[in-house]
Amino acid sequence: MKWRVTVGTLALLVSGSVNCHGEHAEGLLWSLERPVSKLSEIPTLKGVRFQVIKKRERDVDGYRWLHGVALAWHEEKLYACFGHNRGSENSATEEANGLISTDDGTTWGPLFQIDNGDEPNLAVSHGVFLSHEGTLWSFLGSFYGNLQQPQTRAYVLNEKTGSWEKRGVVLRNGFWPMGEPQFMADGNWIMSGVQLGGPWGSPHNPPAVAISHGNDLTKWDLVVIPKDSELVIWGESGVIVEGKEIACISRGWHGSAWAYVSISRDYGRTWTRLKRSNLPMTTSKPYCGTLSTGQRYLVGTVAANIAGRNDRDGEARYPLTIAVSPPDGKHFTKIFRIRDDVFPDGPGESAKGAALSYPYTVEHKGKLYVGYSNDGGRGYNLNSAELAVIPLSELMVSREQE
Repeated sequence: MKWRVTVGTLALLVSGSVNCHGEHAEGLLWSLERPVSKLSEIPTLKGVRFQVIKKRERDVDGYRWLHGVALAWHEEKLYACFGHNRGSENSATEEANGLISTDDGTTWGPLFQIDNGDEPNLAVSHGVFLSHEGTLWSFLGSFYGNLQQPQTRAYVLNEKTGSWEKRGVVLRNGFWPMGEPQFMADGNWIMSGVQLGGPWGSPHNPPAVAISHGNDLTKWDLVVIPKDSELVIWGESGVIVEGKEIACISRGWHGSAWAYVSISRDYGRTWTRLKRSNLPMTTSKPYCGTLSTGQRYLVGTVAANIAGRNDRDGEARYPLTIAVSPPDGKHFTKIFRIRDDVFPDGPGESAKGAALSYPYTVEHKGKLYVGYSNDGGRGYNLNSAELAVIPLSELMVSREQE
């Protein structure tokens, strides 16, 4: 086996990310064959269509805060939902609202509500969708007061009335869903998320996954990803499923702008200890998966030189990028720029330092739909909800590039 030795490769060899036989260790997300691209080297995707899902217009509807866009194609309609608050983030007035598009995300109908909490001091916020066997499910993070007792509640869309029927609390012990449930070959579904068990800056918020009891989507087992006891992260995570092997990719914490990774080889039941990967990533929720082309992908803000660009929410959350592997490749080899913070061509907000964060994707008819928050440079997640539609053909990279 021939090695092409680069500075990045040497650093990984020294740190022990590759053993003496050249086998890849658990922390490897980016291919050793090339260094991670710098921001100036990342090409901008062509053919991307941008739309605004929900404009921030507090003077019109009273909502101050919006975050956590989720998307789903269901019965040839595109659904979007998000956490919405007339007050401050993580307060009891949070509610789950959404909109529907019948023209491929070009325009959006009126605001609908999934739940605003029917108990005193109960908030219901952002989460994930799943369209399965003709039914549209929503799994939403909820809590009491100011982020106390985080849990996950399930809802089912009533197609006849357009209302959302409650299926109750399906996960407790702090689990907040972050990624759409993915079906596994053992007959269960796996849903990525975070276990919120302590305040910001504490080591008690690890990544976690929920595993269903077959197709009963009201029963789930919580599995917490093991990590060093003193490691401080905010473990919002996504998973990549390949047979019985699952990769969990988690965000870090302020001052540690790297993706963290853990591997399961038994359908998510047990996991390797979480460790820092070799892929720099800003401290924001990532979204990952596998495209129909066989390519692994990761949406967020990744580049070799992202660290040190501090804004009001830690590491800067721009540009919005997507890293991809070759078809059936194990490691990311190419990064594309979806859009920058300053984006005068629009539509969508354009401002220096704008945070483009908390992405969520769904694939449909040869295109990848990417929903994301845009704070317009305001900070504090005072966001609008926006959409980028990417032709899959623009994301192709060859096997020779691995």
